Amino acid sequence: MDSITPAIDAPGELANLFDMHNKVVFMPGGYGGIGEAVAWALALAGARVTVAGRSEAKAERLANALVEHGLAADGIAVDVESVASIRNATGSVAERHGRIDVLVNCVGTQLEEPLPDVTEAAFDEVYRVNLKAAMFLAQAVASHQVAAGNGGRQVHLLSVRSRLGLRDRGYSAYCSTKGGMVMLIRQHAMELAREGITVNGVAPTFVHTEMIRHVMENPEFRSQLLERIPLGRIADPGDIVGPVMFFCSDASGFVTGQIMYVDGGITASQ
Repeated sequence: MDSITPAIDAPGELANLFDMHNKVVFMPGGYGGIGEAVAWALALAGARVTVAGRSEAKAERLANALVEHGLAADGIAVDVESVASIRNATGSVAERHGRIDVLVNCVGTQLEEPLPDVTEAAFDEVYRVNLKAAMFLAQAVASHQVAAGNGGRQVHLLSVRSRLGLRDRGYSAYCSTKGGMVMLIRQHAMELAREGITVNGVAPTFVHTEMIRHVMENPEFRSQLLERIPLGRIADPGDIVGPVMFFCSDASGFVTGQIMYVDGGITASQ
């Protein structure tokens, strides 16, 4: 009886699982702490990275640093609270480079307010940046990926707070919007599967970036946090790179609609 196990071209197929050469990557929010680390990794793996954000100067500064190291990158402005701006920026990337192979959505914000004090303005701001922007970034990129007919990847940065609440902190807006992204990812994965486009998410715990400075400067909270993380430390931006690279690359070709929790074991222990 003939084997039904397909032959594996180890030198070719397996050696290039994480190769990103000639891939066009669009990275909204790409100049933040996590985004910068991911941008470097993708560019070093051979991708052409377009860094985007509200500050065109910051996006171009990171892109120029990549170019100075012989890597392929550029920077553009995008206001993710404006659907028109999202569509214009996405169209600009597709026109400039001929296509968009990968979306890495690093956009996110947090405005901490205890439940009794939550304001409509703050809640709406977090919703627009975290959840609404994810929806319309995904839509804009998918329109170009579907039209090109070559499949693609979409990766969203979430948080462990998409699954777990946080004691004694005002995280209503943050947790609810990140939780909403989980179902957004799953639904988009189902709608885009026939097009060969995978959609996944990476959900870290607290990561050493400027976004959590106010938390890390609270010794009591920091101590409690470290006690709850089985690996005994807070993540660095570099800890998030591998999971994002996996979802961007051919290595994850049969994975879609999934959330990878990069949390030092928190979700395994609660």
